[in-house]
Amino acid sequence: MLQCIFLLSDSGEVMLEKQLTGHRVDRSICAWFWDQVVSQGDSFKQQPVIASPTHYLFQIVREGVTFLACTQVEMPPLMGIEFLCRVADVLSDYLEGLNEDVIKDNFVIVYELLDEMIDNGFPLTTEPNILREMIAPPNIVSKMLSVVTGNSSNMSDTLPGATASCVPWRTTDIKYANNEVYVDLVEEMDAIINRDGILVKCEVYGEVQVNSHITGVPDLTLSFTNPSIMDDVRFHPCVRFRPWESHHILSFVPPDGLFKLMSYRSIVCSTHHKCSDSLYCQCQFLVI
Repeated sequence: MLQCIFLLSDSGEVMLEKQLTGHRVDRSICAWFWDQVVSQGDSFKQQPVIASPTHYLFQIVREGVTFLACTQVEMPPLMGIEFLCRVADVLSDYLEGLNEDVIKDNFVIVYELLDEMIDNGFPLTTEPNILREMIAPPNIVSKMLSVVTGNSSNMSDTLPGATASCVPWRTTDIKYANNEVYVDLVEEMDAIINRDGILVKCEVYGEVQVNSHITGVPDLTLSFTNPSIMDDVRFHPCVRFRPWESHHILSFVPPDGLFKLMSYRSIVCSTHHKCSDSLYCQCQFLVI
């Protein structure tokens, strides 16, 4: 159970504070945290879980913004880290970017999103499609109306129908004139090559990104030619795990729009191979 969430700037300023339970967390914990950052440097900011004298802290850093969650009770560390990642992803999607100025300009929407995403310290609604039905993303028209009427809230008066659905990630009553779905495979390669041009180690980190524009509630299936080379797979909640476990097939009801279906790691080769002479690498050195 999380007790409080802080958003800190790259200078340690508390931009936003959200108390989640009846037990108030004092801001002094942020001062202690930033003192450790200043004294220990980047090595401290790379620790996702930190034990302070009074609290357990979870932290992630996105675009210079530090998301810091606090609790005094034991809880699964991955739950705290994953929730902060979800918060960062939702804010980046809503605000079309994530930095100090954007958060300060849209702090009302950030508070409203946190109110819906977590209840009494426990994650509640984290699906962007449902949140978009509950809280309208900011735009020029809504900002002008808030100035004229004095009402800065973008919250809907009705609860989205998908909240009680077995597929809460998909918005209800979706209609398109043309049904289409795009699948992109995005990969990054991490390789080690010795000075003789021999490939020592090579790994590929990939993502399957899907952009879905389909009417109704479609049930899709995606298969790979050689899925056995995929390791450390991670799926979107819409993926049914049993078909993948038995036949290595992705069966899912997709969210509407662009989303990451899965990520994976793959070892390209375990034996040493001679690399092509066309490979070019530029190195820069800083001499102090």
